[in-house]
Amino acid sequence: MSEIGEIDEGFYSRQLYVLGHDAMHRMGTASVLIAGMRGLGIEIAKNVILSGVKSVTIQDEGQTVWTDLSSQFFLKEAHLGQNRATCSIQQLSALNPRVRVFAHTGPLDDTLLLQFQVVVLTDSSLDDQKRFGELCHLHGIKFIVADTKGLCGQLFCDFGEEFEVLDRDGEAPESATIQSISKADPGVVLCTDEQSHKFSDGCKVSFSEVQGMTELNSIGPVEIKYRGEYSFSIGDTSAFSEYKRGGIVTEVKQPLRLHFKPLSEALLDTKLLVMNDFGKISRHKTLHLAFQALHSFVKKEQRLPGLWSQVSDIAKLKQLDEAAVQKLSYTARGDLAPMNAFIGGLAAQEVIKACSGKFMPLQQWLYFDAFECLPEVEDQLAECSRLEGTRYDGQIAVFGSAFQKKLERQKYFLVGAGAIGCELLKNFALIGLGAGEEGHITVTDMDFIEKSNLNRQFLFRSQDIGKPKSEVAAKAVQEMNPQMKITAHQNRLDPDSEAVFDYNFFMGLDGVAAALDNVEARIYLDQRCIQHQKPMLEGGTQGSKGHTLVVVPHLTESYGQPKTNANNAIPLCTLKNFPHRIEHTLQVTATGLPFWSGSKRCPHPLTFDLKNTTHMEYVVAAANLYGQIYGIKGTRDCTSIREILEKVHVPPFTPKSSVKIHVTDKEMKEAKERDSDDDDDSNFHMDYIVAASNLRAENYDIPAADRHKGIAGRIIPAIATTTAAVAGLMCLELYKLVQGHQNISSYRTSYFILAVHCDFQCSPEVPGMPFSLHTKTPVFSQLFSVNSISQSVCTYLCRFFFLSSKICWPKHYIAQAAWNTVPDIILARGYIFKC
Repeated sequence: MSEIGEIDEGFYSRQLYVLGHDAMHRMGTASVLIAGMRGLGIEIAKNVILSGVKSVTIQDEGQTVWTDLSSQFFLKEAHLGQNRATCSIQQLSALNPRVRVFAHTGPLDDTLLLQFQVVVLTDSSLDDQKRFGELCHLHGIKFIVADTKGLCGQLFCDFGEEFEVLDRDGEAPESATIQSISKADPGVVLCTDEQSHKFSDGCKVSFSEVQGMTELNSIGPVEIKYRGEYSFSIGDTSAFSEYKRGGIVTEVKQPLRLHFKPLSEALLDTKLLVMNDFGKISRHKTLHLAFQALHSFVKKEQRLPGLWSQVSDIAKLKQLDEAAVQKLSYTARGDLAPMNAFIGGLAAQEVIKACSGKFMPLQQWLYFDAFECLPEVEDQLAECSRLEGTRYDGQIAVFGSAFQKKLERQKYFLVGAGAIGCELLKNFALIGLGAGEEGHITVTDMDFIEKSNLNRQFLFRSQDIGKPKSEVAAKAVQEMNPQMKITAHQNRLDPDSEAVFDYNFFMGLDGVAAALDNVEARIYLDQRCIQHQKPMLEGGTQGSKGHTLVVVPHLTESYGQPKTNANNAIPLCTLKNFPHRIEHTLQVTATGLPFWSGSKRCPHPLTFDLKNTTHMEYVVAAANLYGQIYGIKGTRDCTSIREILEKVHVPPFTPKSSVKIHVTDKEMKEAKERDSDDDDDSNFHMDYIVAASNLRAENYDIPAADRHKGIAGRIIPAIATTTAAVAGLMCLELYKLVQGHQNISSYRTSYFILAVHCDFQCSPEVPGMPFSLHTKTPVFSQLFSVNSISQSVCTYLCRFFFLSSKICWPKHYIAQAAWNTVPDIILARGYIFKC
């Protein structure tokens, strides 16, 4: 942001749907230090700069070496021997001109750290972590440690003695329509039966528009007790007036205060270890100790272990998880772009939490490994040859040179060059996918670059606006890795393009990656992959939520047809005649109650008022849209528009006596049409939709919506951190596909929510293997068997983002009612985690 208080809504529009204006303003005052500019550090810096903090300072004393090029996407061969921070600052600054970026090439010291609100250490020693962790804790500076070693990742957060979380999950407050309230102790609130309430036990709510028992409209937030899907109690109402009709009950989110331990203390507290995989429950303690042992080895030997060699300090940990200890030790010198993308996305999200007070931070350690990416047969774990002095050395250190050559021979088809597509292409370039003589990447995307893309589609710059996404993205990654062989298309993938992407094209592929933004396109691509027996990687995001799915021929189920989601569908009769929530203005029961009661609000006509902001916004948007139709240049000058409107006579509204009010969808007999909207925020389309919906809301006395609530046009909120994490996980699955893994337990389907922290969970599909889920609430603690869960159920979950505007899990750490509506879905095969 150029100045405090100013937000470039054209650039940050999709992120505003995730964070909101208040959080963005708080971020605009924060200065962040990121130490270490290898692959992980640059990934964190990229995401934080795109997010819109006040300033970012990158620190690194080291010079570029060959292994850096395996994952540091802003370094080139010409930078070998030069300082990593100095070589990266120009590219980082170009990501977001609204953020000031500085480089520091000297060592870290106390004076430097005290200048920042948030400090992030990467590629750091344990001694530095302890020393600077104590300093930051003492002075109230948020402190984050992130590290990757081969196929392992580590994350630590210390936000001080007391940290206030203003909004723990970022979800819109739940609300429900009241049917009745009893005069009793406790008073019982019964909601209308059109949709169950989503309130959990102990949450606080407020009341409005209650007739009769009007005392409720003026009291503060009331704590409720869950009684059932449609009812809850609120305390003593026996002294209140008799309830008559109406009323809305709305969740009131409460701030939460958290306490963190400094790193030195947190090292000794294994209760702070976050679980990340049902199949690896014992591994987290192992990795926690193994990372410390690795630090001891480096301190003593002044180097990491040699390629595929085991160090004695780590070998002593065999009583924990011998296989994990060995694999960490053997591959510690590896530097993998997908691991850095994933851990970097998580770490940058924690920076955003630290700066904004939005979302629940990590408490306090998180470990992640992807050892299943290694060859499935132990005999194939051949020792890697010495490093060859190439840009892929960091990857060769883990998988060997033979596998590197196999990656380079791959022919892959990427569908979509938007946010996930840009991140995938970056990873493809770094790992060398299709970069050999026989390899090739084909990318297609029919869209053109717009300003709102720049906040998360990091391969694009302002000078690229209006250009084809696929062409600009292809050129950008060829600059990252000149060995890339890539062809860009601008074709939509549908039956009309089958002459281009025909039988011969698909049969020449090794695999397909889907970076699409709708279910229909995914289904079509899945069908083509089934037809030609090609594996498909698929991923998607919605705000801080992300998922990935891998489809392997003859091994896993396909993506398949979507299941309907009738529970969350809004009846057309409600949208047309009885709106009672703001989303109803954009798109009954027969209980014997008066007709205009419950969810049926009686509308009233509006009288045009020049002083009413909503009225003016509608006129400005509508007038400009009409002007564009006839080629007339418009204006946003409200003063001149107001002068014209003062002379306009507005006739009074007279309702038609013949109008029929439909109570049910059956009466309406109208087909539901799918809404769509352009992604360009400068063309008055969104302005018009928001203004028109708010006018209708005013008709029905419904609170107006903020432009950035993400309701209008079904806009999908988006943020760079989630996109980076999704692409990282997809490319970890790519490693397995290229190696030809045939054990279904090796593959992972993932689902995560970066906004909330409870337990970070994932599970492979291992038939018959039991595992347990323990949440922080006693409501839910059960034992499940993976064998009883089909992959199709997991596929349904992965599609959940695009079929519903809300996900009821893990809101409020899983209320019983919410859990009942999402049964075994979240426990299907794959990564399932919250952080």
